[in-house]
Amino acid sequence: MERVRDLSLLPKAHLHLHFTGSMRPSTLLDLADKHGVHLPEALTSGEPPKLRATDERGWFRFQRLYDAARSCLRTPEDIQRLVREAAEEDVRDGSGWLEIQVDPTSYAPLLGGLIPALEIILDAVDSASRETGLGMRVLVAANRMKHPLDARTLARLAVRYADRGIVGFGLSNDERRGMARDFDRAFAIAREGGLLAAPHGGELTGPSSVRDCLDDLHASRIGHGVRAAEDPRLLKRLADRGVTCEVCPASNVALGVYEKPEDVPLRTLYDAGVPMALGADDPLLFGSRLAAQYELAREHHGFTDAELAELARQSVRGSAAPVDVQDKLLGGIDAWLAD
Repeated sequence: MERVRDLSLLPKAHLHLHFTGSMRPSTLLDLADKHGVHLPEALTSGEPPKLRATDERGWFRFQRLYDAARSCLRTPEDIQRLVREAAEEDVRDGSGWLEIQVDPTSYAPLLGGLIPALEIILDAVDSASRETGLGMRVLVAANRMKHPLDARTLARLAVRYADRGIVGFGLSNDERRGMARDFDRAFAIAREGGLLAAPHGGELTGPSSVRDCLDDLHASRIGHGVRAAEDPRLLKRLADRGVTCEVCPASNVALGVYEKPEDVPLRTLYDAGVPMALGADDPLLFGSRLAAQYELAREHHGFTDAELAELARQSVRGSAAPVDVQDKLLGGIDAWLAD
């Protein structure tokens, strides 16, 4: 019988982790106490909240919980703690590279404005990277619930700070609201400035939202993208173009996109040759971190260690990590498999 290798020791890259959603539950309670914030019971019970976002009411509740958690991040010290702990958790799960996703406008009111907020976040990422040894960069994400002009402002700011650790530009929040094409100019600004395009698509809405990300935003990665499994021609297009889907299995189940872990179409995407980077999305709300996503692929989809190693390679190749960092991680993956 083949020995089961420890997935927390498998080197990997983490490409889909939201800022507030990366917080430890214990840290949320500490910060709420520190700032006198009354949290909803769903965030204080010690268990992941019961979520379902396949209807408007469910998504609103999910956003309300996320906003309550974000309201506890009020000082540069809070930001530094969150980022350092996110890095520590990733290192524990075998990550050698993390691209954490943030909309700095959400933190600007409590941190002195948009530019100070972004600089505080970037300083925290730089410090955490040096303290933990984790390669760590930032993906700035616009909010599709806001005006496209806000996204352009963010894109220009992201490009201006590219030399401080910003590697990509995204688009998050409810895919059912607004059209991808409304944000085409913001993504053009980001791409022209050397940032990779990584909008959300193909989670709450079907394959058409993935096509929109490709056609209108020229995405090189797709946040989620799992609903592409419903369209064989789209799968082939993603595979042929080498567009990485940042697949977050535990999140998909928690939000009701799929009923059970075995329903997430990991095998369909993998067999079609679509590159995947497994991600934890919002561990604070979904209850599991990076290595657990690989465990899910092993337990519920029968991925062998060789296939799990290939998933890890795909995460590294889909990242914005420098070549030397990628080479080191890829070598570590080979060593894990050879052990």
